[in-house]
Amino acid sequence: MKESELTKFVPASAEEMEARKWKEIDILIVSGDAYVDHPTFSTAIVARVLLDAGYRVGIVAQPDWKNSESIKIFGRPRLGCAVSAGNMDSMVKIYTAGRRIRKADMYSEDGKTGMCPPHASVVYAQLAKKAFPGLPVILAGVEASLRRVAHYDYWQDKIRPSMLVDSKADLLCYGMGELTMLEIFGRLKEGMDLSGIRGTCRYLGGKESGAFDSEGCVRLPSYEEVLSDKSAIMLQTKLVESEMNPWNGRRLLQSTNGRELLVEPPREPMTSSQFDKFSELPFVGIPHWKYSGKIPAWETVKDSITVVRGCPGGCAFCGLVCHQGRQLVFRSPESVERSARKLASLPSFKGTISDLGGPAGNVYGHYPKNPELCKKCRRVSCLFPSFCKNYNANEKPLMDLLERVSSVSGVKNIFINSGVRLDLALVQPSQTKRIIEKHVSGQISVAPEHLSGRVLKLMRKGKAGEFESFRSIFDSVSNCSGKKQYIIPYFISNFPGSTKEDMKIVDEYFSKSHWNLNQVQDFIPLPMTMGCAMYCSEMSPEGEKIKVNKGLAERREQLEMLKRRRSGKYLPRSEERRQNR
Repeated sequence: MKESELTKFVPASAEEMEARKWKEIDILIVSGDAYVDHPTFSTAIVARVLLDAGYRVGIVAQPDWKNSESIKIFGRPRLGCAVSAGNMDSMVKIYTAGRRIRKADMYSEDGKTGMCPPHASVVYAQLAKKAFPGLPVILAGVEASLRRVAHYDYWQDKIRPSMLVDSKADLLCYGMGELTMLEIFGRLKEGMDLSGIRGTCRYLGGKESGAFDSEGCVRLPSYEEVLSDKSAIMLQTKLVESEMNPWNGRRLLQSTNGRELLVEPPREPMTSSQFDKFSELPFVGIPHWKYSGKIPAWETVKDSITVVRGCPGGCAFCGLVCHQGRQLVFRSPESVERSARKLASLPSFKGTISDLGGPAGNVYGHYPKNPELCKKCRRVSCLFPSFCKNYNANEKPLMDLLERVSSVSGVKNIFINSGVRLDLALVQPSQTKRIIEKHVSGQISVAPEHLSGRVLKLMRKGKAGEFESFRSIFDSVSNCSGKKQYIIPYFISNFPGSTKEDMKIVDEYFSKSHWNLNQVQDFIPLPMTMGCAMYCSEMSPEGEKIKVNKGLAERREQLEMLKRRRSGKYLPRSEERRQNR
């Protein structure tokens, strides 16, 4: 292979390290995902950010976790090792809601399973400790982020301490980690300690725990309290959520096995210019050359462009609340256009940008009317239980962006596939009409999640009737445009508090409409989410007792209600009326 080809990717082999004339690396990144050099893959973007800062970086993707030699291909790193399960929690990646092994791993070559171990962050950290004694090991990625304090593991059905405690790593980086990782390795380079870094957690030693001044800290229930009292995880979750604002969040302390776990306040989000820069680093845009098969997750996003981070929704089942946060960060239109031109220049590009989005497809350009008010706010959601008066759901930025990117030579279609928030779609009539008319690939994804007003309130998810209102708009605009298009809604069974009667509301709606479900998800209590706290404590955030289906036998009834309506597409209203006749 030519030297120019060997230096395109971040080194994932000794051969590539040597092609760059490096004798050693500064930082080793170990990941539970196959290495895809694309900015939607967390390993690639952190590696590119560190490489751009002048560090010599090597990646070991999906090593043999039973053999420490598998991560020694570059020799001993000079500064440290960062480990991550990848783009998903490893337990979600491996197991279904029914606690069965999934048939495919979307982040592995050809979907092969078994390439990533359960609790991968812990396994990789211990592997690095064994391979490189004394080397600083940093936990990062969404798995570590959402397991940074005591948490419930659904697949083991047990409370576990912070992943930092189990892994014996030196530091845990939570949230979106580019800026935090730059600070961490900048300190290691200068021989400085790692205390006081925003967006990190440390497990203090015995003496340091005893001497630590806790003034100004928020004390969480101890790990032992969470173990013994099922209501403690609800209190913990409410405290963590209330301290997620980076401008007023305080340090958290959690006593664990007689020592203190210290969680520093969240880091302020990156600026738009930083987002632009990081997104436009020289990503190759494809899987590493060592793979001959396909990486299913990349196949889904290869023609997409991420334009926004953060989510204002704060839904109870979603980890974004405590990972990306509700503060929105956008790429500039100029930067997005440059990415579109780069994408359009690729030989594999067929003219369609599959998505311009992020956590949601219709939040680009939304901003607070008064940013100073946001810095004082402790709300979990900007949109629930009602829209914040300081939230500006501006339609123009996304519409202008779509127009701008549409003019790029070689771009024939732009679709919004990130999922459209119904509550926002209903207050953005011009933008919603534009999306339905021009930016739907034949079907649009929405997430009503439920149709019972009581359950929607528990989910912190809009109001009953929003789906029906959106459906009317969608059908009307599609018919006027002369297009046969479909809504693909997403529903969850067995959310805490959802009874058989609540699920019958969903079942009867689709029975009456003669519709079949394409997407069905049985509730999974993801670590650190409010839904998980409700599942464990069997109470609402307000302290009311709720019904929770826990055993597979209990959960089967609601799931089967949805599954029997699965297969096929939703009928447009005109077709539904024809069948009803």
